[in-house]
Parts: sequence; C-alpha cells; structure tokens
Amino acid sequence: MRSALAAVACVAALGCSYHFTASGPGFPQGIQHVSVPVILNRTTEPGLDAVFTEALREQLSRTGHLGGQGSDGRLEAELIAVTAGVAQLAPGTSGALTYRISATLRVRLFKDGTLLATTDVAGSEDYLPALRADVITTEANRQAALRRLANAIATDAIARLSTG
Repeated sequence: MRSALAAVACVAALGCSYHFTASGPGFPQGIQHVSVPVILNRTTEPGLDAVFTEALREQLSRTGHLGGQGSDGRLEAELIAVTAGVAQLAPGTSGALTYRISATLRVRLFKDGTLLATTDVAGSEDYLPALRADVITTEANRQAALRRLANAIATDAIARLSTG
C-alpha cells in the first residue's frame, strides 16, 4: 500500500512539472544566481567561445545557480590558451597513436561590479586519430575532446569559485 501511494505521489509531482535540482555549494557573499555572458576567446581557434560558455552555463544549471540578467553575480571568462599536439606516437611509425588538446580558462566572479574571485583553470584531453587517413573523423574526435575538456574545466572553475 505504501509503495503504491509513493508511486502515485511521484506521478502527481511529475505531472505538475515539479522537478528536483541538485544544489551545489554557494558562492562568496551569498550569491545565489550567476549570469554568464559569452566568454572572450583570445585564441586563434574559432567557435570555442560558444563551447566553453555552454559548458559553464550547464555546470551552473546543474548546481541550481544559473541566472540571467539581473542575477546577483556575474561570471566572466576568457579562453587564454589552446594547444594541441601528438601525445603518443605509434610504435615503429611516425604516425600519432593519440593526440592531446589543452586549454586554459581564466574566470572571474563579480558582485555589483566588484571582483570577488579569479582563477585560472587548465586541463587537457586526449583523442584518437581516425583508423585510416580520414581527416573528418579525426576532426570529429578532436571536437568531442574539446567538449569534454570544456566540461571538465567548467566543473573545476565552478568548484574553485564556490565557497563550499
């Protein structure tokens, strides 16, 4: 009987669009919601501003702290470096077995125009080349690695700025 009642309560809660949000540690000076404008991309690699902005917003959304205009906090970020190269050579050849892409993101947390915290976050991610000479597949693997890297750096940046 109790399990049936619990199931009905869950269905009713879901039916009225009620949902649970994970709560992460807070930010300095009681900041509850943080807006994230599009980051500055200081690298020569186009399009990474969108990838890293999306990763930061997603991480804040997961912790229930993402806000829009009028939020009590603002997170500004700039991508200051991206490098890529061969991580491991295939034995007996001059071909790459794996590639590595690295990035550094500088993030700053503001409240009412006052800088509260700043940190530089760096990371790297490996990816595989295509099995055959296929530039499109290798580039798709590289783009997937960039998204994973952006998510890892965003998670680290939010954790560093949080007060928990």
